[in-house]
Amino acid sequence: MRENLPKHGLQLQSTLDADGALTIRLANVEVFHPGPGEVLIRIEAAPINPSDMMTMMPAADPALAQVSGSARAPSLTLRLSREAADARGGRFGQPLAIGLEGAGTVIAAGDGSEHLLGQRVAALTLSRGMFAQYATISAAACTPLPEDVSAREGAGLFCNPLTALAIAETVRLEGKGALIHTAAASNLGQMLVKICAEDGIQLVNVVRRPEQADLLRSLGATHIVNSSEPGFEEALLAAAIDTGALIAFDAVGGGTMPGMLLKAMEDAARTRMTRYGPYGSEELKQVYVYGQLDRSPTVLRNEHYGLFDLRHWAMPSTLARVGPVRAAEMQQRVIDGIKTTFASDFSEEISLGQMLDPVVVRGYAGMATGRKYLINPTL
Repeated sequence: MRENLPKHGLQLQSTLDADGALTIRLANVEVFHPGPGEVLIRIEAAPINPSDMMTMMPAADPALAQVSGSARAPSLTLRLSREAADARGGRFGQPLAIGLEGAGTVIAAGDGSEHLLGQRVAALTLSRGMFAQYATISAAACTPLPEDVSAREGAGLFCNPLTALAIAETVRLEGKGALIHTAAASNLGQMLVKICAEDGIQLVNVVRRPEQADLLRSLGATHIVNSSEPGFEEALLAAAIDTGALIAFDAVGGGTMPGMLLKAMEDAARTRMTRYGPYGSEELKQVYVYGQLDRSPTVLRNEHYGLFDLRHWAMPSTLARVGPVRAAEMQQRVIDGIKTTFASDFSEEISLGQMLDPVVVRGYAGMATGRKYLINPTL
């Protein structure tokens, strides 16, 4: 009954003003009783993903975050450049709830959703709001977790696993059998190593540090190149020749990496040409950018890339492309492998209040490999 449910709960919100001031705070918001087709979840675990940071502090430097507000209601303030703020004018003055995914227990259910009452579920909501104590969302956005799967294990059921599966699915849809992946030692990258091994897809992993290469080798990866080492472009070319990769997925986004990927795939394709072509190889080279780790402009160096395509890529569009039946099969694969192929390794567990600690902010905003943060709103 309504009188037995919480009436208010904490929710992390991010508000951008027209002058570029960005305020992040924990708001005490009303907890809404679920309507028809909805459920109320007590959130017990929520991972911090790069996609969450895009809304929480877009184009802001987390190192410059300052504590503001009062002792009872602290907040963080950051500042965006005029250009960055104007590019996001559609959100001026709107407190946006943060957090795409998480897991918890259904404590109330509306008409038609009673079967979920009392169950532990994982949830994905594009309207955000999982960085909170409670969330009222559509029951259709929830997936019941097996009894032996904890909220911590199921919290990352959607974003990384489905993105990794959608990458492999895109390779198949394009009729290819190999790909190149950057930031390859991330949680998502580790999942992709396992998926490609299971599915017979050749994978070239681009990392930045030797210990990241060692990690991927321990998972069975065979083609690994280090972008910080001398001879990186030569090693990348050799891997592209060996695998025949014509598709790359770039989590970095800016700088020269997309161009380097195109050049490696083009130079590899030219080794397969049987006659000279003034415009380069006619094999299509594709680079899909799906991350923003580097926010600088993307630079193509006027190389001869032959026939190429550079575009933004996102998991939801691929799921829409394959249709609901195939998407459901992919989701079931994640559930079946949640403790193996799709297991997430969290290095830090923090409370909602710690989200406003400038030192902690610099940790989770850095999105460093091996530093995956999990929010536990019950702390």
